[in-house]
Amino acid sequence: MNTRDSEHLIAELSNKENYILTPNLKEADLILINTCSVREKPVSKLFSELGVFAKQKKPDAKIGVCGCTASHLGKEIIQKAPIVDFVIGARNVSKITQVLHKKHAVAIDTDFDESTYNFGEYRTNRFKAMVNISIGCDKGCTFCIVPVTRGEEISIPSELIYNEIQKSVDSGAKEVMLLGQNVNNYGRRFSADSKIRDFTNLLRHISTIKGLERIRFTSPHPLHMDDEFLKEFASNPKICKQIHVPLQSGSDSVLKSMKRGYTKEWFLNRCSMIRSLAPQATISTDIIVGFPSESDRDFEETMDVLEKVRFEQLFSFKYSPRPHTQAATLDSKVPQEVAQLRLKRLQDRHTQILDEVMQAQLGSTHFVYFDELKPHGKIAGRSDDGKLVFAKGGEELLGVIAPVKITKASRSLLEGEAQI
Repeated sequence: MNTRDSEHLIAELSNKENYILTPNLKEADLILINTCSVREKPVSKLFSELGVFAKQKKPDAKIGVCGCTASHLGKEIIQKAPIVDFVIGARNVSKITQVLHKKHAVAIDTDFDESTYNFGEYRTNRFKAMVNISIGCDKGCTFCIVPVTRGEEISIPSELIYNEIQKSVDSGAKEVMLLGQNVNNYGRRFSADSKIRDFTNLLRHISTIKGLERIRFTSPHPLHMDDEFLKEFASNPKICKQIHVPLQSGSDSVLKSMKRGYTKEWFLNRCSMIRSLAPQATISTDIIVGFPSESDRDFEETMDVLEKVRFEQLFSFKYSPRPHTQAATLDSKVPQEVAQLRLKRLQDRHTQILDEVMQAQLGSTHFVYFDELKPHGKIAGRSDDGKLVFAKGGEELLGVIAPVKITKASRSLLEGEAQI
């Protein structure tokens, strides 16, 4: 979502202010830092990065801080780092050309509605498109700062989504990534009329676009994974068989404290249905260890889910208290050394599972959409189930979906021979 926000910023500046991108920091007239605030570390990194840019930039170059950290810190960023010329929050991307010309401007209104704003066209990868289908979040998970930084959830009218994807396909994209904090809660709220008001039917509608061959989406919420949605995911040939199912914890008591809205049983049931309906699908997840009051037994419940589902990809972190969240006020903090040991055990076990999963790919054939040239005469792309695959090849394979027989496997990627 931050990448898509950056694309929107670039499009606005290119179309309305005549800016062009430069790889050279020292010749830049404008430096934008697009931030995340889900965890504490990126927030700390912001100010160290500002110090680096201050020393290397041209004397008259402007610096803007954008994104979620901008939303929750606002003018505090300028107070700590006066070199910053303006601050623009994650819900105010369309205002970039306004704040650009106002010294120390701060635009962080999380009630601002950009759901029907017509951004210009810019993509970092011409073979793929990222398209927002909703903005904001209403879930209120006790550990998460996103509702504070991105505001209430609003869905984008289906006609605008369809038209944006159609334009991307017309300019060469064969794959789209649908974006939202909870994509399968699409239809929660609209600020304009929409013909389609739920995610499953939106997927069906998008699938009718000629020339669009692959549909991905992130992130769905386990709570809204009803049978109809999972059946559509499994049966629709245009939907890539890769799905993110964020667990956070395997303990019912911790899930309740997190206000996730589902139980371990429900989560396992949904994953079991995915495995049954689409055995070729890969399932990824998010896990937080060391959440306040997490006991050894709670952590074992998380490990049990890992063993039962055997996620193909895992994003795991120690709990990081965030401002403006309920969890930050909870007692029963888990000692950092305990959380670190749990994280290591979780990651070590997942590494073993991942090694087994990737080694099992040897000799198999994946259909890969090639979209990026690599050094040494190689080209890279993603398989239908989301695995990164390298093969020998050049520009003739860019934008091509080709079968690749896997000859080498590592933990992070596969290599093979394109069968063309």
